[in-house]
Amino acid sequence: MPSAKNKEKGAFHKASGRHVLVIEADMSENNKRRIFNISNRLRLAGNELTALMRNNLIQLLRTKKYGKLRKLYGKAVENNNKDRKSKLSSQMKTMQEEYNVSWDFCRKAMIPIGKKYDLSSVFALTRAEDIWKGVEKVLYEDGKMIHFQKRGEFPILRAKQIEKSIIVKNIDDQLVLSCDGITFSPIIKDRFERDEVDAVLHYLENPSVVDEEAVQMFCDTGYVTDTYRPCYAALKCEEVRGKLRVFIHLTIEGKAKPKFNKDGSPRHKYGTGVVGCDIGTQTIAYTSDTECGLKNLAERGNAISKSERKERILLRKIDRSRREMNPQNFNEDGTIRKGFKKWTFSKNYITNRRLLSELQRKNSINRHLAIREDVNHIRSLGDIFITESKNAKKLMAKAKETTVNEKTGKINRKKRFGKSIKNRCPGYFQSYVENVFLLTGGKYFEVPYDYRASQYDHTNGEYVQKKLSDRMFSLSDGTIVQRDLYSSFLLYNATSDNNTGQLKIDGMRCINTFDEIIKLHDAEIERIRLSEKKVLNSGIRI
Repeated sequence: MPSAKNKEKGAFHKASGRHVLVIEADMSENNKRRIFNISNRLRLAGNELTALMRNNLIQLLRTKKYGKLRKLYGKAVENNNKDRKSKLSSQMKTMQEEYNVSWDFCRKAMIPIGKKYDLSSVFALTRAEDIWKGVEKVLYEDGKMIHFQKRGEFPILRAKQIEKSIIVKNIDDQLVLSCDGITFSPIIKDRFERDEVDAVLHYLENPSVVDEEAVQMFCDTGYVTDTYRPCYAALKCEEVRGKLRVFIHLTIEGKAKPKFNKDGSPRHKYGTGVVGCDIGTQTIAYTSDTECGLKNLAERGNAISKSERKERILLRKIDRSRREMNPQNFNEDGTIRKGFKKWTFSKNYITNRRLLSELQRKNSINRHLAIREDVNHIRSLGDIFITESKNAKKLMAKAKETTVNEKTGKINRKKRFGKSIKNRCPGYFQSYVENVFLLTGGKYFEVPYDYRASQYDHTNGEYVQKKLSDRMFSLSDGTIVQRDLYSSFLLYNATSDNNTGQLKIDGMRCINTFDEIIKLHDAEIERIRLSEKKVLNSGIRI
């Protein structure tokens, strides 16, 4: 049984938050190649375990009995029958163990595979955990099948125990890490990284004293102290502009240190008030007390449509080269032939593939930076964020039903918003804005599905069905509004229902705030027109 002190310490660690410091490792080219080699061996070992678990999973899912159990379990969930759910769950668990689809089998199967590839047991175990998470997604969520990692993809080397595999120490007031006999330090580039590393070094000087003081403070007052204890470290191998680079991912207990500008002022400001935000597939529209905004998602500086077009051009080049060099692998209609195939790639193909990989890396970083800049700006406008429920994954999926166009008689395409969501990342924006508001003392709310912000007209209190193509429309009093901005206005005027506790549109508040907000609305549309920068699917002509 754990002692009282250990229980208090465990409660403190559970209440403490965590963040990840990403910082580049300072090591020689030879040591980088060694780390890359370990990561590649981990990929091979993971693929071997994936093949084993994949075969077992396929055999389990093919059985009629397990298929019936899954259907019955789904009905029990719909009817909220707890006894039926527990019985079916135990039967499904028994079948999973019979077909060796269990965490215990996955963990034990990785032990000989890890020894075969001469891997640390900690790295092998964390890789087995990642594979098992994929299996669980197939068993219990909407996953289709677990997948292999391709050549050139390097899995992260994660050591979930700070004293094993990747060891973090304070040596002469320097943060030193060691992995597989390789000793290295982080490259500190700015003030934020220096503050974070100094906080970790301060903890490592007297870890027991810092922990004891923090636990005592938590037991006495309930206050959670940021100890900056290094929980565990990981190494990520990346090829950037043709050069090998290794990045340290250090998981630290506590909130991240604040960032400052060069003049010493805080980089991020936190506002107060309500912010209503309509998150689309390619744009965001927001309304606050002082500002209305409509802009393209994941866009900073110049339009990213140019870089997206470069990606498409390179993909077409690569596809043409692959087809010219391997005509035997394709059918007459252009589809790929089934069965074993041998591929031959030209030098031009290899060059273009590297260019594409580098371009995709840059675009990915730019998307993340743009989203974080937008979120930080929105946080400066208010501390209460109201938006619609997450639906990016549903919009990305193809339509299930086959429909026929009434005018042409042709079958309609089943594609929906997959490319838009891939290029603009609305799901990442929504999850990141939720994290930022909650971590900085703000509040985050999602309205129910029957809120219907895009259909309500506050001037007459009625819901009016609109087509998706109607971007600019007229209210019943003749006022012309932009659809996304007006939706954010209605989200801005949400209130809690006394009976259900859910958010609903406050019609009276809409009337009281509309005169001020419509001025901000018109000013934002005029700004977009003068900037001559197209906002996608906005209906605003430049």
